[in-house]
Amino acid sequence: MMMTKQPIVKKLNVPADVVWAAIRNIGRLDDWFPIIETCRVEGEGAGALRYMTIADGGDIKDTIEEVDDFNKRLVYLRPISPFPVTYYKGTVEVFKSYDGLAVVVWTIDFESTPENSSSVAELVKGAISDGIDGMEKDLQSA
Repeated sequence: MMMTKQPIVKKLNVPADVVWAAIRNIGRLDDWFPIIETCRVEGEGAGALRYMTIADGGDIKDTIEEVDDFNKRLVYLRPISPFPVTYYKGTVEVFKSYDGLAVVVWTIDFESTPENSSSVAELVKGAISDGIDGMEKDLQSA
């Protein structure tokens, strides 16, 4: 098995505080990510659970590990997913640019077989880039 780190970084045309408020609520991924059909949240903050289904029928379950308002950081573990991984952790950080707008750094750490690592990294990079774009559109229209 090998560990892979895949960061996705994007500056949004939305204030950092607005972006963090949306991310810390844990839900709405089905509105932002084209790949995600449904998203249901149980609980809030650390310990909350997030259940999703994806377009081709796969199930995803996330456990929220950390919601850090001071550092604007959300960490989740994904024990159940359709991806060929044995470990999957997402860290979403929101930084405030000099102009007050958000810079989102979404990093996925996952463990997989060496032969699966590049395809999973590509999948994750594409899906999360699309999701960040969707979130930006959603928050700009709010």
